[in-house]
Amino acid sequence: MRYNVENHRTFAASAGLILAAAIWGFAFVIVKDSLDYIGAVWMVALRFTVAAVLLSAVFAPRFRMMSLSYLAHGAVLGLLIFLAYFFQTIGCAYTTAGKNAFLTTTYVVLVPLISWPLYRRRPAWFVFLAAVLCLAGIGLLSLGGGDGILKVNKGDVLTLICGIFYGIHIICISHYTRNEDPVLLTVLQFCFTALAGWIVAPFMEGGFPAEAVSNVRVLLSLLYLGIFSTMIAYLLQNVGLKYVPSALGSLFMSLESVFGVLFSTLFLHEPLTLRMAAGFAMIFAAIMLAEVVPNLRGTE
Repeated sequence: MRYNVENHRTFAASAGLILAAAIWGFAFVIVKDSLDYIGAVWMVALRFTVAAVLLSAVFAPRFRMMSLSYLAHGAVLGLLIFLAYFFQTIGCAYTTAGKNAFLTTTYVVLVPLISWPLYRRRPAWFVFLAAVLCLAGIGLLSLGGGDGILKVNKGDVLTLICGIFYGIHIICISHYTRNEDPVLLTVLQFCFTALAGWIVAPFMEGGFPAEAVSNVRVLLSLLYLGIFSTMIAYLLQNVGLKYVPSALGSLFMSLESVFGVLFSTLFLHEPLTLRMAAGFAMIFAAIMLAEVVPNLRGTE
């Protein structure tokens, strides 16, 4: 009986991780569609306000642990997340949702490379192989236009910058959570992300977009991004990784990029060429190398 219960729990957790990846994958479609109505920075500000309010209400007792250290670290994490979503959201306006989804996940490859000078620990061989595969995949996705001339899409570059900030954020949160509560840090980082959005948006995009927010389509999009893409998806991720081996869990989570391409093709009717498919395959292989191999080998 014990074996069956554990099997069912593992299956449910695995399904939860895949669902979280699907929610995040569909978020790229939501963002792409909503950018026709609302500015990128206002979108970041509003979606994280929804998430911050809900998370603060759910985890209000955690605020009893508040200290200057938590505030400082929460501010750093919030700024990094803001910059990541800032570049990702603006990048989505200049490239396809599918490419935006795949290029965002390159942070998995970037993390060990960014950590190298910080911790003076040389990455393993498979990290360099993953970097080469990732670079080749990015080249297939981002270089070359229909006229045969090599071009780099501005949205692709912005999305890659987003991946760098995601990578730095992962390194910082890994360091901070050694001695601090990850739940409170998560709540604080979303609060500071929302705050950064409210400060920056008026300077970049003008006054509050009341007309856009009153649009039912935009409002539903913001609720999806705040509730499903942030609160529920992160909950599914945190619970799921408790019962699923990390190597298998990372495989499930990396499906976010695959779902991003699938949903953008289905709902936005974005074209998928053989060259792009090969690029996606290379980046996905790089993600698998950087994320799964370390766990299989028992290394960091």
